Amino acid sequence: MGKLDGKVALVTGSGRGIGQAIAFKLASEGARIVVNDLDADPAHETVEELKKSGAEAVACVGSVTAPDFADRFIKTAVDNYKGIDIIVNNAGYTWDDVIQRMTDEQWHAIVDCHMTAPFRILRAAYPVIKAANKAEAAEGREVFRKVVNISSTSGLNGNAGQVNYSGAKAGVTGMTRALAREWGRMKVNVNAVAFGFILTRMTSVNAKDGATVKIEGRDIRVGVSPEIIASHAQRCPLGRPGTTEEAAGAVYLFCSPESNYITGQTVAVSGTPQ
Repeated sequence: MGKLDGKVALVTGSGRGIGQAIAFKLASEGARIVVNDLDADPAHETVEELKKSGAEAVACVGSVTAPDFADRFIKTAVDNYKGIDIIVNNAGYTWDDVIQRMTDEQWHAIVDCHMTAPFRILRAAYPVIKAANKAEAAEGREVFRKVVNISSTSGLNGNAGQVNYSGAKAGVTGMTRALAREWGRMKVNVNAVAFGFILTRMTSVNAKDGATVKIEGRDIRVGVSPEIIASHAQRCPLGRPGTTEEAAGAVYLFCSPESNYITGQTVAVSGTPQ
């Protein structure tokens, strides 16, 4: 018996990286997963891997910033699994530059992905959650639901060259606190995790190689220089970056029954005291 048996978990950006690790972790505890990715192949491949492990999973492909995405995402969960128990707003990326060179396009792209998209998803989920909570209250049952928003240590501390990303991730913590106050009456725990340096496809390559990934038709530079990795290892008490599995474990903590009396919190997952 898993601690999330029968729960329906929606995870954005779960075709790869941290999001995929979150999907696998929640599924390992019995959750049914709605997988999302910007690209169809990673989403469907993740669904197939989940099914091979014995989990139930379905894909909802597309950009979280599309105006119709939130409604499609919620509808996928309701049509396939009849409800919503967990929402993890994970999808995201960075598009860095110092403020004097940052364009309006860079600013809006990052803010739309990290703040507007979660806002729309949670707004679309409200009627479903409200109806379920009302029915459960009438039956005398107490059922907790979970929202986990993904922030960053850049949002907690700021980071040079990331005024867009740092601003958006700081906004995520404020949105988390506000929604925790609004949705507590519906037995929804709303928390956030702020990731530090986690090794993913975005961070594991050498930035000096000039590698890029295609996101929304844009070539976005990725990678971290060896000097930054070495500096992090020196400053981090644990002496290394985190893994995607460790990142997923932190998200799972806020999805588990043990978090039923924790809400409105942001926990740094960085290997370093904040």
